[in-house]
Amino acid sequence: MAKKNSTAYWMRIIHRYLGFFLAGIMAVYAFSGIILIFRDTDFLKRDYYFEKTVDAGLAKDKIGKAIGVRRLKVSKVDGDLYYYKQGTYNAKTGEAKYTLKKQPYMIEKMNHMHKATSGDPLFFLNIFFGVSLFFFVLSTFWMFAPKTKIFKKGIYFTMGGIALTLFVLFFE
Repeated sequence: MAKKNSTAYWMRIIHRYLGFFLAGIMAVYAFSGIILIFRDTDFLKRDYYFEKTVDAGLAKDKIGKAIGVRRLKVSKVDGDLYYYKQGTYNAKTGEAKYTLKKQPYMIEKMNHMHKATSGDPLFFLNIFFGVSLFFFVLSTFWMFAPKTKIFKKGIYFTMGGIALTLFVLFFE
C-alpha cells in the first residue's frame, strides 16, 4: 500500500471514485455509441409524417432548407407539384407533405451527446468526460509499482491497444 501522502495513493483514490462517478456516463455513451454505428440504416427508426406550409414558389434547391430536410433532391415536377423521395411540395400553395425516418426521442438525445459542438451546453459534459478518460489513462500507470511483473505486462497491453487502434485506423 502506498503512503497516504504519495502521488500513487492519491491517483488510486481519485481513479476509484471518479470511475464510480463516470460509470453511468460511460454506460450511456457506450449504448448510444453502439446505436450510432447503425445510423445509416433504418435500425430503430420509425416513419413520421409531416404537413407544413412554407413560402410558395420556392426554387428546387430551397425546398429542403425551408422544411428542414437535408440533401433533398427533387425527382419530378408536374405543374406546381414537386416530387422528392420524402414527399411533395406544392409551389402554388407552399404546402409540403413529407415523411421522415427518425429514432425515438431518448435515443436521439443520447446520440446528440456524441455530436455536440462548442456552442452546445453538452460541450461541458463532453470535455469533462474526455479529460476524465485521459486521467484514467495516466492514473492507470500509478496503480502498480513500475518494477512489478504486472506493470510490465500492462505496458505490453497498452502498446497492443495503441497498435490495434492504429492498424484499424490506417488499414481498414
